[in-house]
Amino acid sequence: MDNSLSFESLLLIKIAVSVATVIGLSLIAEHVSPRIAGLLSGYPLGTAIALFFIGYEISPEFAAEGAVYTLAGFASTLMLTTGYWLGIKRLAVGTKHNTTTQTPDQQGRWLEVFTASALGVVCFVLSGLLIKLLPLTLLTAACLPALAILACIWGYRHISESQVGKKVKMSVSVLLFRAVVAALIVVLITGAAHWVPAATAGVLAAFPISMFPFLVLMHRTYGAEKALTVIKHYPTGLGSLMVYATSIAWCYPSLGLLWGTLLSFVFSTLYLLIAPPYIDRLRAYLVNR
Repeated sequence: MDNSLSFESLLLIKIAVSVATVIGLSLIAEHVSPRIAGLLSGYPLGTAIALFFIGYEISPEFAAEGAVYTLAGFASTLMLTTGYWLGIKRLAVGTKHNTTTQTPDQQGRWLEVFTASALGVVCFVLSGLLIKLLPLTLLTAACLPALAILACIWGYRHISESQVGKKVKMSVSVLLFRAVVAALIVVLITGAAHWVPAATAGVLAAFPISMFPFLVLMHRTYGAEKALTVIKHYPTGLGSLMVYATSIAWCYPSLGLLWGTLLSFVFSTLYLLIAPPYIDRLRAYLVNR
């Protein structure tokens, strides 16, 4: 399709939108709670950015085809959070014999953050490589994250809740970190979409663009317990992303980018307005099993 925006303009828009979503999530976590931020992390922010620009730069049909694998790729997103959680657990076991006592809001060390992040990304990549090889329909694609959500809600049930205590003022370096990481992920995903099949581009679009740098910053700034609280509640809000990707697969070919995106956001918002009480009941049932 013909693009009226220059490469530089597109790059600036991607950076601005990505940074705004990450900073917004961080402010919510600091001024409300990590639990609410974890739920809102399931709102289609990063995925919407990636799929929209893929559709704009290549074609709505390509983005719609990829959205089927984005839907399935949300199972890989949960593999990322699970890998991050396991990384934190592994580090906790390794420091049990350390004589230094960790306070609830002690800042996570960069080595700990890097290790947990690396393990999470590896889990995402490995599971994503498997998913992109599957011949999927919308129905079969939806089954993968649905099962992963149920498994993670149950698997995360023993993670303790933790609120942000002493708030750390947002520094320029933190803002730059958010900007660089979020923008880099968006640019890499949308750039790679020009060189890979729609299935691969779709799985890449499932990467938690806004949530991942936010999770890293919560870990670094407030410690592992706050990051784990976000991880615990992330699966509960992921249904909104599933609704969004499904809607994109349906709407982009017939309605185009603008109306397809707007209608998909409407469906996702309706999900978040209606579904949470039922999801909470399901979560309570699974947790008590």
